[in-house]
Amino acid sequence: MLVDTDALHTALTDLADQGDFAGTVRIDVGPDTAFEGAYGLASYTWGVPARLDTRYDCASTTKLFTAVATLQQVDAGAFDLGTSAINYLGLTGTSISPAVTVQHLLSHTSGMGDDADEEAGESYEALWRERPNYSVRTTADFLPNFIHKPPNFAPGQGVRYCNVSYILLGLMIEKATGMSYRDYVVDQVFTPAAMSGAGFFAMDQVVPDVAEGVERTDDGGWRRNIYSYPPIGSPDGGAHVRVADLIAFHRALLDGVLLPLDLAQTMITPHAVHSVDEDDGIAHQMGYGFEMSTDPDGQLRSYWKEGINTGASAMLRHYPRVDATVAVLSNLEDGVWEPVGLIHQQVQQLQI
Repeated sequence: MLVDTDALHTALTDLADQGDFAGTVRIDVGPDTAFEGAYGLASYTWGVPARLDTRYDCASTTKLFTAVATLQQVDAGAFDLGTSAINYLGLTGTSISPAVTVQHLLSHTSGMGDDADEEAGESYEALWRERPNYSVRTTADFLPNFIHKPPNFAPGQGVRYCNVSYILLGLMIEKATGMSYRDYVVDQVFTPAAMSGAGFFAMDQVVPDVAEGVERTDDGGWRRNIYSYPPIGSPDGGAHVRVADLIAFHRALLDGVLLPLDLAQTMITPHAVHSVDEDDGIAHQMGYGFEMSTDPDGQLRSYWKEGINTGASAMLRHYPRVDATVAVLSNLEDGVWEPVGLIHQQVQQLQI
């Protein structure tokens, strides 16, 4: 058995009892579900327990859906990987170099300044202290937050995770299709992938089975995350999904449902080295949407996309050597990391 399901269930229950985890977990091995469970509360206000069909804000894991939508437009011939984003969008007079291409945006190698550069210690929540978060509902509404920020490096000359690179991709999708980003993803990603619980739900919208994002306060209480980021999902984050939806998305991607197989493969192909561990030589690399780890000989160990925001965290991870796919969702910012670590530790014992 890939994981000790009894031990994992006990550990997750303990984390939930301690207030360190609330959410859902699913592990599939090949076509079969090896483990699934729901823990803690979906609503801290009303004490509603989490269920497997609870929908969670998956934060930056949404970038996977944007990457697929972008590559669908590459396949359709609307633009290609070498297309200049600024020239295509007509965004002249910004600090973003015309040399920034679709490939740079997908692989976090654009060098462009982020709206909140977390590597530099900037807070995303701080963006909304002066600008009402509820005023940002369309993809174009994000532009004033970053188009005049200075770049960190020339395009292709480094690797730096950049949320707003996916905002530009979302704008390109909108121009190419004549649809809003959200409508396009629902129609061309969620529906064909059979992600029946997935959607983009605004914080002020009453939608069944959507978890309430919360964070602990200094006095031991809880606060809602309703002022922490824009009220509805965007190309860089905020779609709502169930763990079953993440598993379905991954299967649809590998089965050629969402993209031709050669384009799907580019998402899990290394395009830029983020870092290399000095002790074991394992490299952390950037694909398109996905990140991945590779052995010193270049062999793929695992690939993943994580998401984190105030009151939301998510992980979709695949271990190709044992054909195991892990999905974890939480309505706590730090919720998924210990469950993901527990699962990873067990899988690593197989020396994949």
